[in-house]
Amino acid sequence: MITEHKLVIADVKLVADFQRYILYWKKRFTEQPITDFCSVIRTNSEAPLEDQDNYFLLCDVLPEDRLLREQLQQKRLREILEQQQQERYDTSFHSMCMFCDQEFTGNRSVLLNHMAREHAFNIGLPDNIVNCYEFLAVLQNKLDNLQCLYCEKVFRDKNVLKDHMRKKQHRRINAKNKEYDRFYIINYLEFGKSWEEVQSEDDRELLDNLEEDWSDWEEHPMCAVCLFCEQQADTTEKLYFHMQKSHGFDFLKIKSEHGLNFYQQVKLVNFIRREIHHCRCYNCQEKFQSKIELISHMEETKHVTFLPARSTWDQPQYYFPTYENDTLLCTLSDSEDLTAEDSNEDVPVGGRGFCPQQFDATEQAGSSGRRPPGRLSSAARVPTALAALSSTAGKSPVGTQQILLLFLFRLFYPSLSSRPEAIWQGHLCHSARFLSVSDSPPRLPASTSVF
Repeated sequence: MITEHKLVIADVKLVADFQRYILYWKKRFTEQPITDFCSVIRTNSEAPLEDQDNYFLLCDVLPEDRLLREQLQQKRLREILEQQQQERYDTSFHSMCMFCDQEFTGNRSVLLNHMAREHAFNIGLPDNIVNCYEFLAVLQNKLDNLQCLYCEKVFRDKNVLKDHMRKKQHRRINAKNKEYDRFYIINYLEFGKSWEEVQSEDDRELLDNLEEDWSDWEEHPMCAVCLFCEQQADTTEKLYFHMQKSHGFDFLKIKSEHGLNFYQQVKLVNFIRREIHHCRCYNCQEKFQSKIELISHMEETKHVTFLPARSTWDQPQYYFPTYENDTLLCTLSDSEDLTAEDSNEDVPVGGRGFCPQQFDATEQAGSSGRRPPGRLSSAARVPTALAALSSTAGKSPVGTQQILLLFLFRLFYPSLSSRPEAIWQGHLCHSARFLSVSDSPPRLPASTSVF
């Protein structure tokens, strides 16, 4: 159109239905002269008249053009919402997981939640996605062509691709890739705006409202997940009571009888979580096909009640959380830190100990953020941890990787700032082996929301 008809259309990418747009203006140009609708741009104005060219600019400055674009956008939005509604309640969905070849039927949310929970591959909430079949086909085609979903690099075989995506944490899609925009509802909501522009506007509104009063803000409690099932509770009392009543596991009794300090509680929780994840009884080491069979066995044989030998679980690799964002770890405390009154409190999850996500949110909220006495914020602990690292790094043969790991522990486990020797004496050398396991640590069931 530019070369043959000298017609320039502004912001073509923002036209929702280009074919209908062209057909409309084709009809209008036959009814009235093109100059009634377009601005005339003359090129080579100083050249002789025969060498000058007139180009016609059609843009949304013209009210008629603006109205047409908005109508096409609204029509497309209605079509997309109808498609999304149909997919949301469709029970004939059938597809296979891209990572484990497990087959899923019923609703698309079953597959998407499975990939987010079991493979840490999160493409968004099912209700935010449209044209799901096409979306999954695009992703599967990239994997079939040995292409990384995030950086788009091509590899020689599947094993190399799998290792790359795991080590580089590329088991996700690139939000900057415009190819995926058409699969998300947010990109259809406002005329001429992408999800980035919508999000930046929301951020600007937050910045403009920083001076508002947050005194009436109420924090939503974080939920911790049971060690043996997917039951959640918003207080430690409720969670401990559930584990004792439903599974016969008395955490407080075990903690008292074995005299477990904070570090040992962390290792015990992470040990149990990993054994349960692998469907393996932590007492007799028998493996089962499903978690249901495992829990049934442990409850019938009373294996859930007794711990194995301390040397089995009191190992330095269990300082590392088995699950991401394991809120239960944020509630643990040393026995000597608790008074008789504290032991009877109904402690909300996240209210004792340190949880980075929760405290980052409360610090940003302003006056409503309350920090437990004696606990430093994540930002305040960084200089302390760095100073401690600089004073001890020259006295130990442990390498740079272990120094970094110790710094992270001091940052996220505040008690370690005062007692680094608990993990410093060469124990972190085991961490590299633990972190390089072939299966990446899974996420807690239903505990982490997706974007």
